[in-house]
This record gives sequence, structure tokens and C-alpha cells, in this order.
Amino acid sequence: MKKTIKVAVMIITMMMVLTIGGCSEANRVSSNLALEADNFNIVRQVTVINCIQGDVLFQLTGKISITKDNADNQLEIVIEDDGAYKKGIFGLADNVTYTVIDLENVGVSKYKYTLNYNPNMWIPIEFKNID
Repeated sequence: MKKTIKVAVMIITMMMVLTIGGCSEANRVSSNLALEADNFNIVRQVTVINCIQGDVLFQLTGKISITKDNADNQLEIVIEDDGAYKKGIFGLADNVTYTVIDLENVGVSKYKYTLNYNPNMWIPIEFKNID
């Protein structure tokens, strides 16, 4: 019985190593770039285009985090402006598309993952006595 458990643990461990190690270099770089952009460390340019007429509807440039909400067909953009944050929500239509381009070169690793902790986001626990 113990030997069966050891074999099962060894197989699961090997599968995890292969899954993590099997990621391509491009996937690691893409993940690290997305993390840097979401932490407002990259200047990006967002361009929204009317596909029927080919007109640029608007363009944003700055330290931007972008999320596409497929349920509501919206583009949610958070902009950092000198430590202050602003959020814009833009509705997308069938004839509207957008592009996002990183304007700065960022030194992310192609060999390892990046994990960031923001200590300002940790919420201290407060206890209250209720009588």
C-alpha cells in the first residue's frame, strides 16, 4: 500500500514539473509583461478604431491596466496618474476594435516567472468585542 502511494505521489510530482516546465518562453514573457502592465510599470497606448469608416475614435497613452469584460462587451481601463487612479469603461460594438501597444522596453525574464506582492493591499485584521 505504501509503495502505491509513493508511486502515485511521484507520478503527480512529475506531471506538475512537466506542466510548469513545458510552458514556452513566449508564454513566460507574455505573462511577465502582462503582470508588469497591470502593476502600472509599462507605458501603453490604447487605440479604439471604427472598423466601418476606419476612423480612430479615441487614443489613450499612459500607465494603463486593461480588462475586456466579455459579458457586458466593455473595455475597462484603469489609468495611473501621479499616484492617483482613474477608471474608464468603454462599450464595444461589432464594428469597433482596439489595439494595445507597449511603448517602453521592459526587462522581464524569459526564464522565470515573476510574482509580486503589494504590501499596501494587505488588510490588517481588527478584532471587535461585541457584548
